[in-house]
Amino acid sequence: MKTIKTYAEFWPYYLREHAQPATRGWHYVGTGLALALLIVLIATQNWLLIPLVFVCGYFFAWVSHGLIEKNKPATFTYPLWSLGSDFKMLFHFLTGTIGRELEKAGVKPAPQAE
Repeated sequence: MKTIKTYAEFWPYYLREHAQPATRGWHYVGTGLALALLIVLIATQNWLLIPLVFVCGYFFAWVSHGLIEKNKPATFTYPLWSLGSDFKMLFHFLTGTIGRELEKAGVKPAPQAE
């Protein structure tokens, strides 16, 4: 794989690495839990929760890559862009625009269950 030099190149790559809806779902769970814990951490100033924020944020994502996508998480090669993209992907999911982003990145829609 060639080295990605810009975030504009990375974002479509990131989405293609998250082609399966279940992978994205696990990412949403992990990112959502990490955000919730971060809010609790700030509200309570219980700094011992810091490791748990990272565990929640990454555990679900990494497991989904191993079990569903069967690829290596982008975090290992592009840690900051990957972290930002987790939040960007969650934002697009929550605003109903993830389908458009996936289409632009060349990710085919999942077949509908009958």
